[in-house]
Amino acid sequence: MTTHKKPWGGRFKDSTERQVEEFTASINFDKRLYRYDIKGSVVHCKMLAKQGIISSGEEKSIISGLDNILEDIETENFSYSVDSEDIHMAVEKALIDRIGEAGGKLHTGRSRNDQVSLDMRLYLRDEVTTVIGLIGILKGCLVELAKNEIDTIMPGYTHLQKAQPILLAHYFLAYREMLIRDGDRLKECHKRINVMPLGSAALAGTGLPIDREYVAESLDFPEITKNSMDAVSDRDFIAEFIFNASLLMMHMSRFCEDLIIWSSEEFDFVRISDSFTTGSSIMPQKKNPDVPELIRGKTGRIYGNLVAILTVMKGLPMTYDRDLQEDKEPLFDTVDTLKGCLHILAAMTKNLTFNREKMLKEAAKGFSTATDIAEYLVIKGVPFRDAHEIVGRIVAYCIEKGRDLQSLTMEEFRSFYEGFDNLVYDFVSVENSVNARNIPGGTSKEMVLKRIEEIEKEMQEK
Repeated sequence: MTTHKKPWGGRFKDSTERQVEEFTASINFDKRLYRYDIKGSVVHCKMLAKQGIISSGEEKSIISGLDNILEDIETENFSYSVDSEDIHMAVEKALIDRIGEAGGKLHTGRSRNDQVSLDMRLYLRDEVTTVIGLIGILKGCLVELAKNEIDTIMPGYTHLQKAQPILLAHYFLAYREMLIRDGDRLKECHKRINVMPLGSAALAGTGLPIDREYVAESLDFPEITKNSMDAVSDRDFIAEFIFNASLLMMHMSRFCEDLIIWSSEEFDFVRISDSFTTGSSIMPQKKNPDVPELIRGKTGRIYGNLVAILTVMKGLPMTYDRDLQEDKEPLFDTVDTLKGCLHILAAMTKNLTFNREKMLKEAAKGFSTATDIAEYLVIKGVPFRDAHEIVGRIVAYCIEKGRDLQSLTMEEFRSFYEGFDNLVYDFVSVENSVNARNIPGGTSKEMVLKRIEEIEKEMQEK
C-alpha cells in the first residue's frame, strides 16, 4: 500500500516546498485547540462505531490512542512539527504512528473544514463563559465601590465641563450598567456559537450514514447547523465575539480614561495604589497610571482584530478558503487580551482611594446647581425657557463679579426676578441638588441605595 507524507498527497507528484510549508502552517498558534480537537475526535469516533462504520475494536484503539496523545500534550511530552500543518493533522499523524491503520479511519465522514469549525466553537464556547464570569467579578467590584462611596459627592461632567453634582456611587453603577449589556451580548453570542457543524464535511456533507444528532448531544450542543455550505464558511460567531469584546474594551477604556484624568495633580480625585502604578526611569517624583493606560491602549488592539476578521471575510467566495486560517490569531489575541484586562481592572478597583473632600469642593464649582435654581423657578410657575434665561443672566453676573451662586444676596437674586424667596438657598446646596434627583435612575442617595438593593437581590437569586 502506497503511503503519502501529506494526507492529500495522492494527487501531487512533487513534494511541498519547505518555505510553503512554513508559510501555510498554523500549528504554532492553533495548537492551543488540542483539547477541543481531541474531544471532538473522541465523540466522532464513538459515533462512527455506533453507526457500524468502524469496528468496536478500532473504536477502542483510536480512543486509547487519543487519550495517550492528550496526556502527552498535557505533560509537554509531545513534539509539534511544521510538517503537520495544523493541530488536526498533528494529532492524526501521531495517532496513526501509534496505533497504525486504524488511526487512518478516524477522519472518515469529516473534513478539516468542519473539524476546525467544531474546534473553534468548542473553544470559544468555553472562553465566552469565562469572560462572562470575569465581567460578573468586575460588576461586583463596582457595587462594592458604590457602597463604600455612597456619601461621596463629585462633579458630574458633560463635554468635560462641570455640569451637575452627582454621587460617586451613581457613577460606578453607570459603568455596571454598561457591563450588564456586555454580558447580555455575550450570552446572545454564546447561543450562536453553540451550534454543532460536524458532518458538514468539506462543504456538501457526507454520503456515509453518520449521526449528527448523536455528536451534538454528546458534545452538549443544543442544535446542529442546517446548511453544510454555510457551516464550513461561517465565521460570524468569531466576528460577533470580537465586536462584543470591542464594546467591552471600550467601556473599560472609558473608565480607565477617567481614572487617568482623576489621578492627575490637576484633578486629584483618586489615588491609585503604588502596587498598581509605575515610576519614571528619569524623573524620581513620577507615579504613572500605567495599568489603566495599557487597558486604554489595548482597546485599539482589539479594534484592529475586529477589522482584521471583517476584512478577511468580506470578499470570500463560498465556501471554505484558506484565508479562513487567519481567523485564529485575531480571536486568540482578543480572548487573551480581554481576559487579562478584566482580571487586572477588577484587581485595581480594590486599590483606589478617593479624595472625598476635593470632590465635594469641586462639585460646588462651575455653577453646578444652576439647573436647580431654574427648576425652583419652574415650581414657582415660571415657564422653563424663561427660568433658563433668568438663571443664565444670574450666572453671567456671577462670572463678571467673580462670585458664586451661594454668595448672592436675596437683593441680588430679586434684581433678576422679583419672585425669589429664601427657599432658593436650599436649591443652591450641592447636597440638596444631589438628593433632589429622587426619581428612578436618578443620583439621589435614596435611589442609588435602592438600586444597590435591587442588584444584591438579583445576585442572591442567581
